[in-house]
Amino acid sequence: MDITTSLAASRLVAQQRLMDVTANNIANANTPGFRSERVQFSDWIDPQTGTARTPGSKGITYAQDRATYRESQPGTLTHTANPLDLALTGDGYFTVNTKTGPRLTRDGRFGLLPNGTLADSSGNAVLDTNGKPIQFAPTDTQISIAGDGSITTENGQLGKIGIVQPADQMKMRAEGGTNFVSDSPTAPVAAPSIVQGAIEDSNVQPVMEVTRMMDDVRQFQFVTQLLQAEGDRQQNTIDKLLPSGSGS
Repeated sequence: MDITTSLAASRLVAQQRLMDVTANNIANANTPGFRSERVQFSDWIDPQTGTARTPGSKGITYAQDRATYRESQPGTLTHTANPLDLALTGDGYFTVNTKTGPRLTRDGRFGLLPNGTLADSSGNAVLDTNGKPIQFAPTDTQISIAGDGSITTENGQLGKIGIVQPADQMKMRAEGGTNFVSDSPTAPVAAPSIVQGAIEDSNVQPVMEVTRMMDDVRQFQFVTQLLQAEGDRQQNTIDKLLPSGSGS
């Protein structure tokens, strides 16, 4: 493969990744607690050692999608009047206990399981500050959750919802639409801010994401046209060097 085609192919691969990430953002525009993702590009330089180079050249630079990161700004709040719906307006994440272990989430669409356990929409128990599931009794009907996560009912104080913050948010891996696995230690948030009866919407801005997608597609088409033009150029060169009718 010639250098021009290799360079264009590296850009196509990176551009395809960018379109996939943008499409995922658009698909999750209505997913509570979702954080939009961005692609970080970098250069991969081939020093071309052992080959003759044009004077002044430093090597060949290829496009590379180095990593993805998440936008940290919070989404807007939607008030639901459901006392078990909770939204975080500051730093931190709820912790839910899944079949594969504890996971972090900003999706506060909570409810009660038949046994009275507070759980997310997938049935995973919400954990308190001690890492234990939060349990309500059948007589706990007037549920009040304070901004710091303290839970009280007509029967008294029940516990406190655990809100944690990873030491490095860049070391969080998405698991599904709203859950995250933290590859760095977590610590309790000193002063969490919880709003009862509301959920945090996705921070995706649909109009901006659609605009980005249109630009992504145009860039992809441009590189594809470049590859097609380069292929035509090579074919024309071959046709001129090997006239019609020449034998092998």
